[in-house]
Amino acid sequence: MRVLLVGSGGREHALAWSISQSPLLTKFYAAPGNPGIAQLATCLAIAADDVAGLVQAATDYAIDLVVIGPEAPLALGLADRLAAVGIAAFGPNQAAAQLESSKAWSKQFMAKYAIPTAAYRVFHDFQEAWDYAQTRAFPLVIKASGLAAGKGAVIVQSPAEAEATLRAMLVEHHFGSAGTEVVIEDFLTGPEVTLLALVDGEDYLILPAAQDHKQVYDGDRGPNTGGMGVYSPVPAFTPELEQIVVQQILQPTLRGLINEGIHYSGVLYLGLILTEQGPRVIEYNARFGDPETQVVLPRLENDVLELLAACAFNQAGTVSVRVSKLAEQRLMVKPQACASVIMAAPGYPGDYPKGLPIDGLAAAEAAGCLVFQAGTKQENGQLVSNGGRILAVSALGDNLQQALERAYAGVAQVQIPGAHYRCDIGHKALGR
Repeated sequence: MRVLLVGSGGREHALAWSISQSPLLTKFYAAPGNPGIAQLATCLAIAADDVAGLVQAATDYAIDLVVIGPEAPLALGLADRLAAVGIAAFGPNQAAAQLESSKAWSKQFMAKYAIPTAAYRVFHDFQEAWDYAQTRAFPLVIKASGLAAGKGAVIVQSPAEAEATLRAMLVEHHFGSAGTEVVIEDFLTGPEVTLLALVDGEDYLILPAAQDHKQVYDGDRGPNTGGMGVYSPVPAFTPELEQIVVQQILQPTLRGLINEGIHYSGVLYLGLILTEQGPRVIEYNARFGDPETQVVLPRLENDVLELLAACAFNQAGTVSVRVSKLAEQRLMVKPQACASVIMAAPGYPGDYPKGLPIDGLAAAEAAGCLVFQAGTKQENGQLVSNGGRILAVSALGDNLQQALERAYAGVAQVQIPGAHYRCDIGHKALGR
């Protein structure tokens, strides 16, 4: 099978690492990739949001399956454009990607199909939003409706913070077009869990749950980031809770999409909060989570490429290699735990420098870690930083404690001037 992977982050490096192990793989390309991915695939200088360029490359290189990593090309309709030329894609079409690309659309979808989530209202006008916020109990959650790289959700503790956040989004346009529409929703309390499901229509395969750490500092303090660390499995997410999520959230979501005339093919990300009243949806994403992918995929014993191809089983231009459809696949999960720690640039998630030298990756890998590159590039023969989240250092262990110890031992081997990371990844699970 000839595969093109779209994207350049830590999620895509984890996908590349998994795909590269498949006996089904005959040729592997990535666009644009990163230095870590370049060790596994031939990288093409095509941006992840260059839809025309990606379709042309998929045609030129006779690609069987395009695996779409990030959200932007999904929102731009890359899967639709590939289907139009008979090339299968792992990733939902543009209509299905609205679950992530429009927070307003997804909340309205949840309301229509009685999927449990926080109470909300959608606004385009600053004054109307501000008037509404003053009638609600604090804290509140204010979300930019569009794509904001994981930083568009702000928890506000007071009316003053709410006014400043709404002004930043709706008046000063800090989030660009993503913030021209905002969702204000009630704040829910409880442990947060990410559940990823591989989906083809109404068929699904649930992957191991993971728990991300969004806030930048230890003790869940500071602004939200794209994720500072993650672990799997999640002790708080019991098999009983998973069954409730399947019955009350996943299955109604898939039935609702079909009712809307949308065939979902790809991975569906359920961002959940486990409230005292039961699981609630915080958000949907239309792709693998980052950094959740960096702990979920290492726990799988399956041929990951076969699973991804199975999601495209019913598409036009289905891959030429014979794979079983998703309903016939069986998930095989290692009993080990996996933990991942993000090493971030100084200043992240605010302004941060680029071009910082990165050393010690081989030592971290020799210590038993998987080092997934996120914001990196090669410069004059030296690996340097090229983003806010630079590396995800992952490790497997017989239990979570061991996995965390190994991951942090790997972090200690890496040298990046001024880099910071959380020292308490997994603290909630260990506290249990």
